[in-house]
Amino acid sequence: MTNTTPARILLVEDEIQMRRFLRTALNARDFDVIEASNAREARLAVTGRPPDLILLDLGLPDGDGIDFTRELRSWSQLPVIVLSARGREDDKVMALDAGADDYLTKPFGLNELLARIRVALRHAARSHARDNPETILHIGPLQLDPVRREVRIDDQPVTLTPLEYRLLWYLAKNAGRVLTHQLILRHVWGPGTSQTHTLRVCMAQLRHKIESDPAHPRILMTEMGVGYRLRDD
Repeated sequence: MTNTTPARILLVEDEIQMRRFLRTALNARDFDVIEASNAREARLAVTGRPPDLILLDLGLPDGDGIDFTRELRSWSQLPVIVLSARGREDDKVMALDAGADDYLTKPFGLNELLARIRVALRHAARSHARDNPETILHIGPLQLDPVRREVRIDDQPVTLTPLEYRLLWYLAKNAGRVLTHQLILRHVWGPGTSQTHTLRVCMAQLRHKIESDPAHPRILMTEMGVGYRLRDD
């Protein structure tokens, strides 16, 4: 995808009316939409000419979207936004732990979907730069310098503990993406850690240093029952 080439979106959805609605809406916003009605067609589409982003329904006639996401993540980091009628927190956590970048429960608003698509594409475009350990991250009022391990909010320095810094850095590298409690614990605290209370305490401390009003955060957002997201809009 370039500045002049429309983003290519793979829409994986077996419901014809939903597929037609989304294709029409996305084409009207200058997205290039390709379609798959099942997991087999989706695999062929991804391995042929890879899209820039995948919109994925979980209930496919020849498999589960969570299994498809897990399989995709074994070799690709293409952004995946799940669109599903399954609204249970357990389903959201399973999809996000499998590697999905975001999750919208049907029915959803078109404007919300478009916003999530923009964030996911922006995150994908930045991911290569964020993998560079010397890249300074600029996300809204937040600036992180990994070489100096410095953090600034609105150009004002913020002093963090090593643990707070690791948590913020992981969230910032994945800005805009919903991160489950277990994903954060695994990457920040290490494998085998499962104490979400520890994460909540550290997040509360971090918000007191980052947010102007910690009780009403505008940067470090909570995804109820699922995890956290560093806002990137």
